[in-house]
Amino acid sequence: MTFDDQEYLNRYPFIDKVLISSEEIQLRVRQLGNEISNDYKDSVPILVCILKGAYPFLADLTRCLSVDHEVDFMAVSSYDGGTQSTGVVKIEKDLKSNITNRDVILVEDIIDTGLTIDNLIDLLKTRNPRSIRVAAVVDKKIARKKDVPLHYIGFEIPNEFVIGYGLDYDEKYRNLPFIGIMKA
Repeated sequence: MTFDDQEYLNRYPFIDKVLISSEEIQLRVRQLGNEISNDYKDSVPILVCILKGAYPFLADLTRCLSVDHEVDFMAVSSYDGGTQSTGVVKIEKDLKSNITNRDVILVEDIIDTGLTIDNLIDLLKTRNPRSIRVAAVVDKKIARKKDVPLHYIGFEIPNEFVIGYGLDYDEKYRNLPFIGIMKA
């Protein structure tokens, strides 16, 4: 854990513990950047950041890529302010880019039930991309209701509600440099 991590813990006493430190996150993001760069050395992928939670991951990941790439954004909602996915997916902001015959990497903060990313993949397939892959900071596999193909995963986590590094609770705590568990 870095000094910054400890500083945030002191500031936010409702955080039970750091699950994944900022140092661990940065190391893993560099590794994922290398994997993606190797996989797309003959392509110019478009990274689609799923707002709002994936923006810190996207920012760090793009700095770790050694291949040319483009970035676009989508806003998708399935939580409605709570701590569990409703399963109802709403597109709040769509892509500006044409993804026909493009390699698409969906950049997500968390994959839990799989319902949101499954619906999103189905929607984007109608736009005829060459390929669609998923990159996510965390995978909460134990909460899965729908199996989905995941390609670049930072960490598998237990069935805990987590905040930080883009993950929020009621639109707060995305700024934490680590991923933490809130006190019950």
